Amino acid sequence: MKIGIFTALFQDRPLEEALDIIAAAGIKAVEIGAGAYPGSHHLDSVGGVEKLISDAGARKKLMKLIQDRGLTLDSLSVHGNPLHPDKAIADDHHQAFVNAVLLAEKLDLSVVNGFSGCPGDNSRAKYPNWVTAAWPDEFREILDWQWKKKVIPYWKAQNRFLKAHNVKFAIEAHPGFVVYNPETILKLRNAAGDQIGANFDPSHLWWQGIDPLAAIRNLGAAGAIFHVHAKDTRIDPINSGINGNLDVKSYGDIAARSWVFRSVGYGHDTFWWKEFVSNLLMVGYDGVLSIEHEDSMMSTAEGIKKAVETLEAAIVTEKPGAMFWAKD
Repeated sequence: MKIGIFTALFQDRPLEEALDIIAAAGIKAVEIGAGAYPGSHHLDSVGGVEKLISDAGARKKLMKLIQDRGLTLDSLSVHGNPLHPDKAIADDHHQAFVNAVLLAEKLDLSVVNGFSGCPGDNSRAKYPNWVTAAWPDEFREILDWQWKKKVIPYWKAQNRFLKAHNVKFAIEAHPGFVVYNPETILKLRNAAGDQIGANFDPSHLWWQGIDPLAAIRNLGAAGAIFHVHAKDTRIDPINSGINGNLDVKSYGDIAARSWVFRSVGYGHDTFWWKEFVSNLLMVGYDGVLSIEHEDSMMSTAEGIKKAVETLEAAIVTEKPGAMFWAKD
Protein backbone atom coordinates (compact mmCIF):
# COMPACT_ATOMS: atom_id res chain seq x y z
CA MET A 1 0.00 0.00 0.00
CA LYS A 2 1.33 3.46 -0.98
CA ILE A 3 0.74 6.91 0.44
CA GLY A 4 -0.41 9.37 -2.21
CA ILE A 5 -1.89 12.86 -2.34
CA PHE A 6 -4.49 14.77 -4.33
CA THR A 7 -2.58 17.67 -5.89
CA ALA A 8 -5.58 20.04 -5.96
CA LEU A 9 -4.17 21.21 -2.63
CA PHE A 10 -1.35 22.90 -4.56
CA GLN A 11 -3.40 24.68 -7.22
CA ASP A 12 -1.57 27.92 -6.38
CA ARG A 13 1.81 26.38 -7.27
CA PRO A 14 3.37 25.24 -10.55
CA LEU A 15 3.32 21.49 -11.15
CA GLU A 16 7.09 21.08 -10.72
CA GLU A 17 7.08 22.91 -7.39
CA ALA A 18 4.10 20.89 -6.16
CA LEU A 19 5.82 17.63 -7.11
CA ASP A 20 9.01 18.69 -5.33
CA ILE A 21 7.08 19.37 -2.11
CA ILE A 22 5.22 16.08 -2.39
CA ALA A 23 8.36 14.02 -2.97
CA ALA A 24 10.18 15.75 -0.09
CA ALA A 25 7.30 14.78 2.22
CA GLY A 26 7.93 11.09 1.55
CA ILE A 27 4.74 10.64 -0.50
CA LYS A 28 4.94 8.15 -3.36
CA ALA A 29 1.93 8.78 -5.64
CA VAL A 30 -0.11 11.67 -7.02
CA GLU A 31 -3.75 12.12 -8.02
CA ILE A 32 -4.13 15.04 -10.42
CA GLY A 33 -7.19 17.13 -11.27
CA ALA A 34 -8.33 16.91 -14.89
CA GLY A 35 -11.31 19.27 -14.86
CA ALA A 36 -14.73 20.05 -13.30
CA TYR A 37 -14.54 21.31 -9.69
CA PRO A 38 -10.82 20.50 -9.09
CA GLY A 39 -9.83 22.18 -12.34
CA SER A 40 -6.89 21.08 -14.47
CA HIS A 41 -4.26 23.65 -13.48
CA HIS A 42 -1.35 21.22 -13.22
CA LEU A 43 -2.16 19.43 -16.48
CA ASP A 44 -2.59 22.79 -18.23
CA SER A 45 1.07 23.50 -17.50
CA VAL A 46 2.06 20.63 -19.80
CA GLY A 47 -0.34 21.53 -22.60
CA GLY A 48 -3.75 20.72 -21.16
CA VAL A 49 -5.91 17.62 -21.10
CA GLU A 50 -6.85 17.61 -24.80
CA LYS A 51 -3.23 17.99 -25.91
CA LEU A 52 -2.16 15.23 -23.54
CA ILE A 53 -4.75 12.94 -25.12
CA SER A 54 -3.48 13.57 -28.66
CA ASP A 55 0.23 14.22 -28.10
CA ALA A 56 2.49 11.38 -26.95
CA GLY A 57 5.32 13.87 -26.43
CA ALA A 58 3.25 15.88 -23.96
CA ARG A 59 2.35 12.71 -22.08
CA LYS A 60 5.99 11.71 -21.94
CA LYS A 61 6.90 15.12 -20.52
CA LEU A 62 4.23 14.81 -17.82
CA MET A 63 5.34 11.34 -16.80
CA LYS A 64 9.00 12.36 -16.73
CA LEU A 65 8.22 15.21 -14.33
CA ILE A 66 6.49 12.73 -12.04
CA GLN A 67 8.87 9.79 -12.34
CA ASP A 68 12.06 11.85 -12.01
CA ARG A 69 10.94 12.63 -8.46
CA GLY A 70 10.38 8.98 -7.60
CA LEU A 71 6.60 9.35 -7.84
CA THR A 72 3.90 7.46 -9.69
CA LEU A 73 0.70 8.83 -11.23
CA ASP A 74 -2.12 7.16 -9.36
CA SER A 75 -5.33 8.54 -10.89
CA LEU A 76 -7.11 11.52 -12.43
CA SER A 77 -9.87 13.47 -10.72
CA VAL A 78 -12.93 15.09 -12.30
CA HIS A 79 -15.17 15.62 -9.29
CA GLY A 80 -18.17 17.41 -10.79
CA ASN A 81 -21.90 17.27 -11.52
CA PRO A 82 -22.55 15.93 -15.02
CA LEU A 83 -26.24 15.64 -14.07
CA HIS A 84 -26.60 19.32 -13.19
CA PRO A 85 -29.91 20.83 -14.44
CA ASP A 86 -27.94 23.77 -15.83
CA LYS A 87 -26.96 22.35 -19.23
CA ALA A 88 -23.80 24.44 -19.51
CA ILE A 89 -22.46 23.05 -16.22
CA ALA A 90 -23.58 19.50 -17.01
CA ASP A 91 -21.97 19.58 -20.47
CA ASP A 92 -18.70 21.01 -19.11
CA HIS A 93 -18.45 18.38 -16.37
CA HIS A 94 -19.46 15.57 -18.72
CA GLN A 95 -16.75 16.59 -21.20
CA ALA A 96 -14.20 16.71 -18.37
CA PHE A 97 -15.22 13.15 -17.49
CA VAL A 98 -14.93 11.96 -21.10
CA ASN A 99 -11.53 13.59 -21.57
CA ALA A 100 -10.23 12.19 -18.29
CA VAL A 101 -11.23 8.66 -19.32
CA LEU A 102 -9.55 9.07 -22.71
CA LEU A 103 -6.40 10.43 -21.06
CA ALA A 104 -6.37 7.70 -18.41
CA GLU A 105 -6.45 5.12 -21.20
CA LYS A 106 -3.48 6.78 -22.91
CA LEU A 107 -1.55 6.93 -19.62
CA ASP A 108 -2.40 3.31 -18.75
CA LEU A 109 -4.28 4.39 -15.63
CA SER A 110 -7.08 2.17 -14.41
CA VAL A 111 -9.11 4.70 -12.41
CA VAL A 112 -10.72 8.12 -12.76
CA ASN A 113 -12.28 9.62 -9.60
CA GLY A 114 -15.33 11.86 -9.25
CA PHE A 115 -18.89 12.37 -8.02
CA SER A 116 -22.17 10.86 -9.18
CA GLY A 117 -23.78 14.25 -9.68
CA CYS A 118 -27.31 15.29 -8.76
CA PRO A 119 -30.15 16.40 -11.07
CA GLY A 120 -32.90 18.88 -10.33
CA ASP A 121 -36.42 17.83 -9.38
CA ASN A 122 -37.94 18.11 -12.88
CA SER A 123 -36.97 18.83 -16.48
CA ARG A 124 -37.31 22.60 -15.96
CA ALA A 125 -35.25 22.83 -12.77
CA LYS A 126 -32.38 25.30 -12.40
CA TYR A 127 -30.60 23.82 -9.39
CA PRO A 128 -29.79 20.32 -8.09
CA ASN A 129 -32.22 18.89 -5.54
CA TRP A 130 -30.76 16.41 -3.04
CA VAL A 131 -33.58 14.42 -1.48
CA THR A 132 -32.96 13.38 2.14
CA ALA A 133 -36.45 12.56 3.48
CA ALA A 134 -39.12 10.02 2.60
CA TRP A 135 -42.06 12.28 3.49
CA PRO A 136 -43.98 14.23 2.27
CA ASP A 137 -44.59 11.76 -0.55
CA GLU A 138 -43.46 14.14 -3.30
CA PHE A 139 -39.90 13.75 -2.04
CA ARG A 140 -39.95 10.07 -2.99
CA GLU A 141 -41.53 11.00 -6.32
CA ILE A 142 -38.65 13.40 -7.00
CA LEU A 143 -36.11 10.71 -6.11
CA ASP A 144 -37.82 8.17 -8.33
CA TRP A 145 -37.85 10.63 -11.25
CA GLN A 146 -34.18 11.49 -10.74
CA TRP A 147 -32.98 7.91 -10.78
CA LYS A 148 -35.23 6.61 -13.57
CA LYS A 149 -35.05 9.58 -15.92
CA LYS A 150 -31.58 11.00 -15.28
CA VAL A 151 -29.18 9.02 -13.09
CA ILE A 152 -29.48 5.47 -14.41
CA PRO A 153 -29.69 6.33 -18.14
CA TYR A 154 -26.67 8.63 -17.90
CA TRP A 155 -24.46 6.24 -15.95
CA LYS A 156 -25.48 3.20 -18.00
CA ALA A 157 -24.15 5.00 -21.06
CA GLN A 158 -20.98 6.04 -19.23
CA ASN A 159 -20.42 2.49 -18.00
CA ARG A 160 -20.36 1.32 -21.62
CA PHE A 161 -17.90 4.12 -22.46
CA LEU A 162 -15.68 3.22 -19.50
CA LYS A 163 -15.67 -0.44 -20.48
CA ALA A 164 -14.72 0.39 -24.05
CA HIS A 165 -11.65 2.24 -22.78
CA ASN A 166 -10.76 -0.17 -19.95
CA VAL A 167 -11.11 2.47 -17.23
CA LYS A 168 -13.08 2.37 -13.98
CA PHE A 169 -14.88 5.31 -12.40
CA ALA A 170 -14.51 5.63 -8.63
CA ILE A 171 -17.39 7.64 -7.19
CA GLU A 172 -16.77 9.54 -3.97
CA ALA A 173 -19.88 9.22 -1.81
CA HIS A 174 -20.70 12.80 -0.88
CA PRO A 175 -23.82 14.40 0.60
CA GLY A 176 -25.47 16.70 -1.92
CA PHE A 177 -25.19 14.12 -4.70
CA VAL A 178 -27.39 11.10 -5.40
CA VAL A 179 -24.56 8.76 -4.36
CA TYR A 180 -23.68 9.62 -0.77
CA ASN A 181 -23.36 6.31 1.13
CA PRO A 182 -22.59 2.60 0.50
CA GLU A 183 -26.22 1.78 -0.30
CA THR A 184 -26.40 4.37 -3.09
CA ILE A 185 -22.97 3.38 -4.45
CA LEU A 186 -24.19 -0.19 -4.83
CA LYS A 187 -27.59 0.94 -6.12
CA LEU A 188 -25.89 2.79 -8.98
CA ARG A 189 -23.35 0.03 -9.61
CA ASN A 190 -26.08 -2.60 -9.80
CA ALA A 191 -28.19 -0.45 -12.11
CA ALA A 192 -25.48 0.92 -14.41
CA GLY A 193 -22.61 -1.60 -14.45
CA ASP A 194 -19.47 -2.81 -12.71
CA GLN A 195 -17.08 -0.23 -14.22
CA ILE A 196 -18.56 2.01 -11.52
CA GLY A 197 -17.47 1.70 -7.90
CA ALA A 198 -16.20 3.71 -4.95
CA ASN A 199 -13.51 6.24 -4.26
CA PHE A 200 -13.70 5.42 -0.56
CA ASP A 201 -13.40 8.56 1.60
CA PRO A 202 -14.18 8.01 5.30
CA SER A 203 -14.44 11.74 6.06
CA HIS A 204 -17.88 12.09 4.45
CA LEU A 205 -19.20 9.01 6.19
CA TRP A 206 -18.48 9.85 9.83
CA TRP A 207 -20.78 12.83 10.05
CA GLN A 208 -23.59 10.86 8.46
CA GLY A 209 -23.36 8.37 11.33
CA ILE A 210 -21.75 5.71 9.12
CA ASP A 211 -18.98 3.46 10.45
CA PRO A 212 -16.30 3.55 7.71
CA LEU A 213 -14.94 0.14 8.75
CA ALA A 214 -18.37 -1.46 8.33
CA ALA A 215 -18.71 0.39 5.01
CA ILE A 216 -15.40 -1.06 3.80
CA ARG A 217 -16.64 -4.58 4.52
CA ASN A 218 -19.93 -3.88 2.74
CA LEU A 219 -18.40 -2.37 -0.40
CA GLY A 220 -15.41 -4.70 -0.40
CA ALA A 221 -17.67 -7.75 -0.48
CA ALA A 222 -19.09 -6.40 -3.74
CA GLY A 223 -15.63 -5.72 -5.21
CA ALA A 224 -16.60 -2.07 -5.39
CA ILE A 225 -13.62 -0.24 -3.82
CA PHE A 226 -11.48 1.16 -6.66
CA HIS A 227 -9.60 3.96 -4.90
CA VAL A 228 -9.21 5.42 -1.40
CA HIS A 229 -8.92 8.95 -0.03
CA ALA A 230 -7.29 9.56 3.34
CA LYS A 231 -9.12 12.40 5.10
CA ASP A 232 -10.26 12.72 8.69
CA THR A 233 -13.28 14.30 10.39
CA ARG A 234 -13.79 15.49 13.95
CA ILE A 235 -17.31 15.57 15.40
CA ASP A 236 -17.73 18.36 17.97
CA PRO A 237 -19.61 16.72 20.86
CA ILE A 238 -21.14 19.97 22.12
CA ASN A 239 -22.39 21.40 18.81
CA SER A 240 -23.39 17.98 17.52
CA GLY A 241 -25.25 17.26 20.73
CA ILE A 242 -27.27 20.43 20.32
CA ASN A 243 -27.90 20.52 16.57
CA GLY A 244 -27.00 17.12 15.14
CA ASN A 245 -24.62 16.80 12.21
CA LEU A 246 -26.61 18.29 9.33
CA ASP A 247 -24.61 21.50 9.23
CA VAL A 248 -24.69 24.13 6.49
CA LYS A 249 -22.54 26.75 8.26
CA SER A 250 -19.31 27.84 6.60
CA TYR A 251 -16.37 25.48 7.00
CA GLY A 252 -14.51 28.49 8.34
CA ASP A 253 -16.91 28.83 11.28
CA ILE A 254 -15.09 26.08 13.17
CA ALA A 255 -16.23 26.97 16.69
CA ALA A 256 -19.92 26.79 15.74
CA ARG A 257 -19.88 23.75 13.42
CA SER A 258 -20.98 20.27 14.46
CA TRP A 259 -18.10 18.72 12.52
CA VAL A 260 -15.00 19.76 10.60
CA PHE A 261 -12.54 18.05 8.28
CA ARG A 262 -9.20 17.37 9.95
CA SER A 263 -5.82 16.10 8.87
CA VAL A 264 -5.40 12.34 9.18
CA GLY A 265 -4.72 11.58 12.84
CA TYR A 266 -6.47 14.65 14.27
CA GLY A 267 -9.99 13.29 14.10
CA HIS A 268 -9.19 9.64 14.81
CA ASP A 269 -6.01 8.17 16.28
CA THR A 270 -3.37 5.93 14.74
CA PHE A 271 -5.03 2.77 16.07
CA TRP A 272 -8.21 3.63 14.14
CA TRP A 273 -6.20 4.17 10.94
CA LYS A 274 -4.45 0.83 11.47
CA GLU A 275 -7.90 -0.77 11.57
CA PHE A 276 -8.78 1.15 8.41
CA VAL A 277 -5.76 -0.22 6.55
CA SER A 278 -6.29 -3.74 7.90
CA ASN A 279 -9.91 -3.79 6.75
CA LEU A 280 -8.95 -2.52 3.30
CA LEU A 281 -6.37 -5.29 2.99
CA MET A 282 -8.94 -7.81 4.21
CA VAL A 283 -11.26 -6.98 1.30
CA GLY A 284 -8.42 -7.01 -1.25
CA TYR A 285 -7.52 -3.31 -1.59
CA ASP A 286 -3.75 -2.80 -1.62
CA GLY A 287 -3.55 0.43 -3.61
CA VAL A 288 -2.93 4.08 -2.84
CA LEU A 289 -4.18 6.02 0.19
CA SER A 290 -4.51 9.47 -1.37
CA ILE A 291 -4.28 12.28 1.19
CA GLU A 292 -6.86 15.02 0.72
CA HIS A 293 -5.98 17.97 2.94
CA GLU A 294 -8.94 20.22 3.84
CA ASP A 295 -8.02 21.06 7.43
CA SER A 296 -8.60 24.76 8.11
CA MET A 297 -7.03 24.50 11.56
CA MET A 298 -3.49 23.79 10.43
CA SER A 299 -1.12 24.69 7.62
CA THR A 300 -0.65 22.56 4.56
CA ALA A 301 2.86 21.56 5.67
CA GLU A 302 1.70 20.60 9.17
CA GLY A 303 -1.31 18.69 7.89
CA ILE A 304 0.67 16.69 5.33
CA LYS A 305 3.40 15.86 7.86
CA LYS A 306 0.87 14.55 10.40
CA ALA A 307 -1.05 12.60 7.75
CA VAL A 308 2.08 10.92 6.41
CA GLU A 309 3.28 10.00 9.91
CA THR A 310 -0.10 8.51 10.84
CA LEU A 311 -0.49 6.58 7.61
CA GLU A 312 3.08 5.26 7.71
CA ALA A 313 2.39 3.93 11.21
CA ALA A 314 -0.91 2.44 10.05
CA ILE A 315 0.18 0.64 6.89
CA VAL A 316 0.52 -3.09 7.36
CA THR A 317 3.22 -4.75 5.28
CA GLU A 318 1.89 -8.29 5.61
CA LYS A 319 -1.30 -9.16 3.79
CA PRO A 320 -3.93 -11.21 5.61
CA GLY A 321 -3.06 -14.89 5.45
CA ALA A 322 0.69 -14.25 5.24
CA MET A 323 1.43 -15.71 8.70
CA PHE A 324 1.86 -19.45 8.99
CA TRP A 325 2.05 -21.23 12.32
CA ALA A 326 4.88 -23.73 12.67
CA LYS A 327 3.83 -27.31 13.23
CA ASP A 328 5.04 -29.13 16.32
